[in-house]
Amino acid sequence: MTIVLIRAENQTKILNSLADIERHAGLKINGTPRIIDNNLADKYAKSIMKDRLRSKSKIAVLVSVKEDATLSILQIRKIHPPAHLVVISEEYRQWEEIKKIFNTLPPLKGYYSSKKKTNSAKNPPSHK
Repeated sequence: MTIVLIRAENQTKILNSLADIERHAGLKINGTPRIIDNNLADKYAKSIMKDRLRSKSKIAVLVSVKEDATLSILQIRKIHPPAHLVVISEEYRQWEEIKKIFNTLPPLKGYYSSKKKTNSAKNPPSHK
């Protein structure tokens, strides 16, 4: 399990980034994304990146993904979401702290996982 921190200007950008993670990066989101205080999120991002942030976030969420950190990073690098994404793996000291608070955080309202679409072309009706 890997945790992805998503920092953005508004909820629409968060929701679009979550959709991008699933649809374009091909990562499987576990459960519901959790809202984290944006100042705390900025603190985590700054300490993980060991650099100053270009901008402060107005909203932030934590999301658990099924894939490991390496695959998550590789897949997320291929997409261009409208928010700042930080992959947090067990190697970071912040991991345990985030893991402890994750389930206590409020769920993000408005998020629905993209459902697998059934493809009717796989079983076309036979015309004899």
